[in-house]
Amino acid sequence: MDVIIVPLINVLIIAIDLYMKLVFIAVIISWLIGFGILNTSNRIVYAVCNFFRSITEPLFRKIDSVIPPIGQISISPIILILGCYLIRDILVRVLLRM
Repeated sequence: MDVIIVPLINVLIIAIDLYMKLVFIAVIISWLIGFGILNTSNRIVYAVCNFFRSITEPLFRKIDSVIPPIGQISISPIILILGCYLIRDILVRVLLRM
């Protein structure tokens, strides 16, 4: 049974790490757009922004529906990253018990 579960948990940990990095990049891109550094009328920039938005925005919206933004600042990326760390830590602890 450990032959199947251990690699599966390792894949989940890698996926969570990758998703946390994607969330971080999406936040940086949104800041760069907000400050006018990136121009979304460029097709390549638009495609990259659309990719990151499509990956992260569904979970951001779900978190924002529970915890609304504070003023103009959404804290959903912070909560999402903390949740990912929590799930990742639980998986690591389960993996160490095996």
